[in-house]
Amino acid sequence: MSTTWWSRLNKKQEENHASESQLTEKDQRIQTQPNDDPNLNPGELTFEEYTAGGLGRHLGVTSCTLLIVGRIVGTSIFSTPSSILSSVGSVGASFMLWAFGFFFSLCGLFIWLEFGTMFPRSGGEKVYLEAVYTKPKYLATVVFAVYCILLGFTPTGCIVFASNILVAADQLVGRWNERGIALGVIFFVTLLHGLTPKTGVLIMNLLSIFKILILLFVVIAGWVVLSGKTRVADPHYNFRNAFAGSSTSSSGYAAATFKILNAYAGWSNVNYVMNNVRNPVRTLRIAGLLGLGICAVLYLLANVAYFAAATKTEIDESGVTVAALFFETVFGSAAERVLAVFIALSALGNVITVTFAAARVNQELAKEGIPLPFGNKFWASNWPTGKSPLPGLIIHLIPSAITIIAPPPNIAFPFILDIEGYPQQIIDFFIVTGLFYLRWKKPDAVRPFKVWWPFAVFFLVAAAFLLVAPFLRPPGGVGDTPPLPYYLYCLVGITIMFAGVLYWAVWRIILPKVFGYELVLRKEELDDGTVVAVFSNQKIQRSGD
Repeated sequence: MSTTWWSRLNKKQEENHASESQLTEKDQRIQTQPNDDPNLNPGELTFEEYTAGGLGRHLGVTSCTLLIVGRIVGTSIFSTPSSILSSVGSVGASFMLWAFGFFFSLCGLFIWLEFGTMFPRSGGEKVYLEAVYTKPKYLATVVFAVYCILLGFTPTGCIVFASNILVAADQLVGRWNERGIALGVIFFVTLLHGLTPKTGVLIMNLLSIFKILILLFVVIAGWVVLSGKTRVADPHYNFRNAFAGSSTSSSGYAAATFKILNAYAGWSNVNYVMNNVRNPVRTLRIAGLLGLGICAVLYLLANVAYFAAATKTEIDESGVTVAALFFETVFGSAAERVLAVFIALSALGNVITVTFAAARVNQELAKEGIPLPFGNKFWASNWPTGKSPLPGLIIHLIPSAITIIAPPPNIAFPFILDIEGYPQQIIDFFIVTGLFYLRWKKPDAVRPFKVWWPFAVFFLVAAAFLLVAPFLRPPGGVGDTPPLPYYLYCLVGITIMFAGVLYWAVWRIILPKVFGYELVLRKEELDDGTVVAVFSNQKIQRSGD
């Protein structure tokens, strides 16, 4: 009898183990491909074709969290708190805006988490636009491609690195030695990721950890200041009547909000490299919240440290970044060079993380068959190592180098940076609009993460405001780049988006109609395993020919 009972128990355990194994396989499938509906497949490639080639899934939760931290924490937290304080007039209002920036970014993160877990593949907004805006065919892809190629540059971090390294070396910052070092940075990062991808990820992670340690150092130093054990006479001065002197100008708050949102930019960085992420659905959900949360906490505590070390008047009248004032007040003037090294390394880490993600987006665009010089197969490949998209890195390198060399620094350079930001606001608006459309058209689609709809509504309203706000007349009618009109960069950004529409029309409609051919799609597998869509021209046979 006991033998029979033991046999039944063993049989039951085997059945449970088999059931758990099947569940694990199902969960694993959902982790990599939640939706099997062919009508929900963005682009021409299947999920397996889309994720083929390269190093495969080698990024875990830690690397993805650091990828977000490394992208968000650049140089803004060391400089913008002082300008934000000047715009809003009080410490309390400044903290409120930093908290608002976190909430806005969190809402955006939740929307991108819903899309990213539905479509866990590299490309970010490219994939989500393709999934929603399927007609006219390829229009969303081409418009996004033109935006990425023409405005996909990283000059700011390179120049900040160059100027701060020259300061740390006690060298005169000149126009051409600064630009020469900046060019060296972007070429170094391109070769680093293109030829030694694993080393690139390692350096990227180490610099992200270094950024966290820098901010922790500032935070701890701030606690020491607040304890009253430093030479700061009254560290609590700014926190008494914190809202005294708050500005009543809406334009000041709008300008400060844009700066804070720029400081938080980067929370979607993992969405661009999902082909390289292990257990992408689970990893994205954890790393997204963890990365943004770490940055928000450090940002708020760093602001506490800054405002504990100097009075509001001292910050307004200093003429330097708030971090420089903090280090000089707490550690003395000799700490200026140390701060310069900190900011330089932080900027370098930002360039490395931005470039890593941008190259993957460029590669995914080329894989969709977008017509490019020398053919899209080369730009979609992982040449020459078979592991990393050096051609995609080159696409990122070219506009970055041009913007470092070409424009004069006073007007053209900040104007170009403004142009870069406005089309992204347009894309964000279409993304959140597409979320509601997809909820309506595909209510039964698998959504491993589902954003709470009030968060999405808030982000939609804010995104609409950010599209309109730059056209509102600032005080005196003067923008950030006089003598250029304050609204000009918005018009140029919109023109670039329309250039994408024109490029699509020429490729898909005008040339085939004029020369009498149709575009025929085929798929090819490259030597490194990457699968690409390729279009060829097939002559239309007319009746009577």
